[in-house]
Amino acid sequence: MTPRQLRAFAAVVRLGSVKKAAAELAVSEAAVSLHVGELRKEFDDQLFTRTGSGLAFTPGGLRLASRSAEMLGLQDRIRHEVTQARQGRRLLRLAASSLFAEYAAPGVIPLFAGRANDLDVELNASGSEHFVELLESRSVDVAIGPAPSALPGHLVRTPFLNYRVAMVVGPDHALAGTTPRPNQLREQTWFLGPSATGAEGAVPAMLRRLEVPEDRQRIFQSHAAALEETKRHTGVALAVSFSVAGDLAHGSLVELRGPGLRFEGVWTAVTLPWHTVPAAAAEFTRFLTTPRATQAMLRGAGVQLSRFRPAVHVTLWT
Repeated sequence: MTPRQLRAFAAVVRLGSVKKAAAELAVSEAAVSLHVGELRKEFDDQLFTRTGSGLAFTPGGLRLASRSAEMLGLQDRIRHEVTQARQGRRLLRLAASSLFAEYAAPGVIPLFAGRANDLDVELNASGSEHFVELLESRSVDVAIGPAPSALPGHLVRTPFLNYRVAMVVGPDHALAGTTPRPNQLREQTWFLGPSATGAEGAVPAMLRRLEVPEDRQRIFQSHAAALEETKRHTGVALAVSFSVAGDLAHGSLVELRGPGLRFEGVWTAVTLPWHTVPAAAAEFTRFLTTPRATQAMLRGAGVQLSRFRPAVHVTLWT
């Protein structure tokens, strides 16, 4: 079993076609079929068959698909770590929910990274529904955000910060200073950040609870942009409470109060078992639970990318 064989098989699984896998890997279809055939022979398993509706995988094929992604991710990680070690650098790779990435990460990540001259931190915004896949494929070292609803028992979760999502409007909004009814809220235009497009987390949960129609939701590239639009126009926004404390104090935003208009959440760091993660991942997870880290997260505001390297993140929605 070689990395080339696993990479070919993983591409077939992901794309559902030998032809598409060959195009992605820039090899011939015969080469992909050869690699898959060698795996079939080694495992004495057909792995998958072609049907009228696509590929049908055997139980062994599905298990190999899962392990292939994990092994290839580990191979890429080893290759990168060896390169970094040769250059005298370490790399900590983080996945974080968009709320944490925008409001808490700019305060806490530079503080942690600044403690070591040989450490680079890479941050990628991701929905928590992808955390398990990212960790088990070893694409990231730590995943941060609301804990996924279905979290395998072998993953380690470390809760570190309680947060509250509040509903806010501009001071001239008709609902400012009132206790709005659910039907009134459903009729409003909602200005929302990228967290609204996820399947899990405080913002999607609140939108589902209030049954806000999709055609009333306007999604912005950042939560800060959505809040700025809320200040200028007659829309409703959802915001992490500590991030809008100054706006509420100065009167540029007004919090709507009433039953079901707040959501309490917990940010959690999720990793593979401690003995399998890089030392920097374990150090960062422990650091998140310290008072100094909490102060940095609450004090930080806005997206400040000067001291850590975020991966490019693109959000698409319909």
